[in-house]
Amino acid sequence: MTPTLLIVDDEKATRDGLRAALDEDFDVFTASSHEEAMAVLKADPVDLLLTDLRLGGDSGMEILDDALALPKPPVAIMMTAYGSVDTAVEAMRRGAWHFVTKPLNLDEVEMLLRRAMRSRQLESENRQLREQVPDPAGIGRLTGKSPAILRVVDTVKQVAPTRATVLIEGESGTGKEVVAHAVHQLSGRPADKMVIVHCAALSPQLLESELFGHEKGAFTGAAQRRIGRFEQADGGTLFLDEIGEIDSATQVKLLRALSERTIERVGSNTPVKVDVRVVAATNRDLATMVEAGDFREDLFFRLNVVRISMPPLRERREDVVLLAAGFLREFAEENGRPVKPLSDEAAALLRRYDWPGNVRELRTAIEHGVVMSNDPLIEVRHLPDFLRGGGLPTGVADGGKMALAGAPEFNLHALETRAIQAALAHAEGNRTRAAELLGISRRTLQRKLKEFDESSPGGEPTP
Repeated sequence: MTPTLLIVDDEKATRDGLRAALDEDFDVFTASSHEEAMAVLKADPVDLLLTDLRLGGDSGMEILDDALALPKPPVAIMMTAYGSVDTAVEAMRRGAWHFVTKPLNLDEVEMLLRRAMRSRQLESENRQLREQVPDPAGIGRLTGKSPAILRVVDTVKQVAPTRATVLIEGESGTGKEVVAHAVHQLSGRPADKMVIVHCAALSPQLLESELFGHEKGAFTGAAQRRIGRFEQADGGTLFLDEIGEIDSATQVKLLRALSERTIERVGSNTPVKVDVRVVAATNRDLATMVEAGDFREDLFFRLNVVRISMPPLRERREDVVLLAAGFLREFAEENGRPVKPLSDEAAALLRRYDWPGNVRELRTAIEHGVVMSNDPLIEVRHLPDFLRGGGLPTGVADGGKMALAGAPEFNLHALETRAIQAALAHAEGNRTRAAELLGISRRTLQRKLKEFDESSPGGEPTP
């Protein structure tokens, strides 16, 4: 279908000249005033609006405001004299797609109109994609249409209304906490009764107190009784993130809490009954940890009543652009910018990349693109450099496992060290981010770095 274009200018020569230049590619309507323009726009939706900023006694800005308030607004481009560029920029802040300066270059005008129409088509495609994705009540953040994510959605819907403990596995950044929220939201438990504990962020003593609370005087610094997270979550859901990082003593107490639905505060022998739905998450292989003696088998069985495996983003590439569309809207709103779609080239680049940091890394990349783009589309040049440069070195993108084919001998410690060095460099020294890229916890990374410090006179993680 031929796109429709409304040209608004109070100079007849300009209107007629533009019509003659563009009527082969567009169905062209013209207007000379605010009133005439709105009559055309209200009679039938128009794809594109090309309006002058100054129209004798009328203002193109008013036309812009009224046109964008319509149920099906056009993509608007402002025409302005050189001296009015600042005003045109203000028009873009109010929703104009772009502006072009007078005297007009017809090739530039035609190019802008074609790009504006492509932008409209991309927005329509993104909207259609979103409408194709099932959105079960309460789990709208589980975005995707891939078979892998739809299996997750089905499992969440099945298990959420029960009391069963859920174990969510997956690489860092895949959205395990999003799944936990979805389970809680569909559980029927009070919406404000979800308590989150990041197990790797606390020392063993602090974690025990955090989970189960303590009595006054239970240890040095315990000046008063503290209610733990189990009691805070009574009647609701307790989400234990990075469950694989808890120490053996806390594992014993956690097993009892799951088995008997009672806890004891640190420094007390009095059992406290709790009604808590436990959801746990890990980026580690707990079954392997059980075999190695690093995790209790009986606790693993208690946690692993229903297992949900979150797929890495590289295994659900058909979801990448759909996820990106949601982040584009989110960050445009946060930064006071118009929502801009991805160019075809940028979308293709996002689909090709392996995303070692998964959805969390995609989110960061899209925020970068929104902030850096002053154009109508998010182009490849607006995305982070690592996307164009191929990402992390081999070995970091797959959690530190480096290809050894053809190497007759190797030093495992040296390979591990190089993977950590590469991750730290890519994360610009941010240890939390580096741990996510490597697929390990921050606590594990800290331990590795300490080992490097002890083995290296320079204090650097070197082979």
